[in-house]
Amino acid sequence: MDFVADPLFNGQKIRALTVVDNFSRESLAITVDFALKAADVVATMRHVQALRGLPQRIRVDNGSEFISVALDQWAYAHGVTLDFSRPGKPTDNAFIESFNGSQRDECLNVHWFLSLDDARDKIERWRPDYNEFRPHSSLGDLTPSEFRLAHLEAGNL
Repeated sequence: MDFVADPLFNGQKIRALTVVDNFSRESLAITVDFALKAADVVATMRHVQALRGLPQRIRVDNGSEFISVALDQWAYAHGVTLDFSRPGKPTDNAFIESFNGSQRDECLNVHWFLSLDDARDKIERWRPDYNEFRPHSSLGDLTPSEFRLAHLEAGNL
C-alpha cells in the first residue's frame, strides 16, 4: 500500500491510497479522497478482504496512516503482518512504486479532475484497464488478471 497525491483542476489536493498484490501486480483498490486517515486505510483493507480474502503480509512505509493503532489492531486481529519499509527507501516497496508511476503516467497525468467524484470515477475506470488489458513483461506478457487466473487454475494460489 502507498499514497499518491494529485490536484483537482482548481489546485485542491486529493490523495489516493493504492493497494497492489505484489504477486500478480493487480490493483486491488484505489481509495480517493481529500484526506485519508488510518480509518480509511482499515476500511479499504476490509473492502479488499471481502473481495479477495486476507493477505499474509502488507508492505507499507512509515507514514502516519500505516503506523496507526487502527491499522495495527486490524492487522493483529486478522493475523496479517505489517511489513514496514526502511525510512527513505522506496525501493523496499518497488511493486507499489512501479504501480504508482504507471498510474501517474497513464491516468493522473492524462486527466483533468473536475471534482472529487470525477477523480474517483476516472481513476476507478482506469484500474480495470490496468488489471485486465495491459500486459506486463514481468508477468510473461500476461495482464495481472490473466496471471492470477493462470496460477489459480494451476493450483499455485
